[in-house]
Amino acid sequence: QIQLVETGGGLVLAGNTLTLSCLASPSGRPFRTYAVGWFRQAPGKEREFVAFITLSPPNGSPANTKYADSVKGRFEISRDDSKKTNYLRMNSLKPEDTAAYYCAAGLAHTVVVPAGERSYDYWGPGTQVTVSA
Repeated sequence: QIQLVETGGGLVLAGNTLTLSCLASPSGRPFRTYAVGWFRQAPGKEREFVAFITLSPPNGSPANTKYADSVKGRFEISRDDSKKTNYLRMNSLKPEDTAAYYCAAGLAHTVVVPAGERSYDYWGPGTQVTVSA
């Protein structure tokens, strides 16, 4: 099992940057064995995929990542296994990025469809991001 808590949300002006953090508290398997995704849900809309990061390769090269088209080139997902934390850096924010953002995790071999909610077994409570024009 793993518990997740997101922090870093808030109110920001369009064009600015905000970085969300997701602190993991695993019991059993270490955090480095979990793949991580970020999703968001705007009022009145379904939850949607934002970004995904796989396991950190043992040779120190960057982990593989995947992004929704709407955030590609603006958002960056990363992880620091030593801190049991992953990050979502959001640049050039737009009002349409306003949503509750959720961190999700699943054992790497179970995250078959990174953009699919069902791939993830564990979810954080979410953090609100509001972007004003």
